[in-house]
Amino acid sequence: MPSSVRQDSLSSEQRPLAPTQGLEVAGSAKLPGEDGLPTPQRFWAILAVSLNTIMVVIDSSMAIVALPTAARALSITESEAISLVAITQFIALVGLLPLSAIGDRIGHARLFRIGQMLFISGSLLCMFAPSLPTLLAARAIQAFGAAAVLSVGIALLRAIYPSISLGKGLGINGVLVAMGAAIAPSLGGLIVATLGWRWVFICPLPLAIGSLLLGGFLPRSAILHREFDWRGALYYSLAAALVAGAFCTLAYWSRPAISAALFVAATTVAILFVKREAGVARPTLPVDLLASPRFALSISASFAAFAGSMTMLLSMPFLLESIVGEDPAAIGALMMAWPLAMMFSAPLAGTLADRMPAGSLCAFGMAAACAGYVAVATAPASAGHLELLFRISLCGIGMGFFISPNSRLLIGATPRARTASVGGLISTTRILGQSSGAALVALLMQPAIGRGGFAPFLAALFAFVAALFSLAHFLPSARNKGDTQELDEPILVSEDFG
Repeated sequence: MPSSVRQDSLSSEQRPLAPTQGLEVAGSAKLPGEDGLPTPQRFWAILAVSLNTIMVVIDSSMAIVALPTAARALSITESEAISLVAITQFIALVGLLPLSAIGDRIGHARLFRIGQMLFISGSLLCMFAPSLPTLLAARAIQAFGAAAVLSVGIALLRAIYPSISLGKGLGINGVLVAMGAAIAPSLGGLIVATLGWRWVFICPLPLAIGSLLLGGFLPRSAILHREFDWRGALYYSLAAALVAGAFCTLAYWSRPAISAALFVAATTVAILFVKREAGVARPTLPVDLLASPRFALSISASFAAFAGSMTMLLSMPFLLESIVGEDPAAIGALMMAWPLAMMFSAPLAGTLADRMPAGSLCAFGMAAACAGYVAVATAPASAGHLELLFRISLCGIGMGFFISPNSRLLIGATPRARTASVGGLISTTRILGQSSGAALVALLMQPAIGRGGFAPFLAALFAFVAALFSLAHFLPSARNKGDTQELDEPILVSEDFG
């Protein structure tokens, strides 16, 4: 029988990664996922989430390789082909936070499985879509499924791993992201050359099916029986849609006037949204948690870090081209040093985050990334491949040392019942940062401005700001007020057996 839990008083401070306080549990039962899953269930659950992580990364990265071929096959322009990738970021930006709130109400594992089924359906539709509109619709279904599983991914990881090993788990997840990013371009090129461009969209299908089949091992979550904040979700989705439209018009269609108007509209809607959410007990956007200095610093650092990394990644091919010449294979091989370096640094940083202040690791990572960005930007024309690999690896090492510890800081500052909402915010912040970086690079590469030579130094500035935000965790105000508090609101929850 499902156990009922009454949240009567939640005014005491929530210590990082401690079991949720102020909860009266029927009998002697614990809340679902309070301190990790038992073995061997834990390993199967980790595999389910891991397959999904690789699936999402490969899908987003491999599609880029197929764009030129798809444009020729469908007789569409390059900007129209780019929309096949842009739509995935658009839907993720619009849907992540509302979907994480839905996951709290129907169960994280249940939403995870629904998302996988949507992704599988969209992938199959991509294979047979006869035109660009139908292919975009299929990609939208695929992207919505990916957003659904991403929205509850952090919450599932927190429930799978024991509290003492959460940093290590986040590090492993970072390795999978880096591994997917490393193999996707070459694998995508091979598939396009041998099987055809449509096969790129269904290549992640076996991973999705495997993850779906293992979904029964995922942890049960507490279902919050309360009304869904539809108005807040609509406000957020409208603001996110306007932001995505602004980025697209600037980055892909070079319409700065329209982009500026959309940004103004998005800012207006966002202000109304935040004001409304401030008075809601369980908001779609966790604005109440942003009042914690520790939480706000980590989110701000995350935005700056991902804006800087995307700015650097998009400008790097042009920098390398000026050194190694117009050799796409050589440029691609050199750029693989970034994700490969992350594969080694991310698990190490995650393990260390369980044993030492995560803020110091984040600051070290961003300092290393800043140095790497400047090193690549200032590489001489005579630089050999080994020297370039070293400079690029420094960028990947820095990001690897930042991502896992920063995620652990955010989760540690979050009450357990709010993990899904914060997981959605983490993913949304990453996408906003990456989209900002892409838009800035597109702007800097306009003919009236130049070829983007300043972009790497702008990336270094972003990394430096992220390092400052991370160091600010050691300020007395952040240390003394860093813990979050649950709101004093009675909520009825029950276990998800689905």
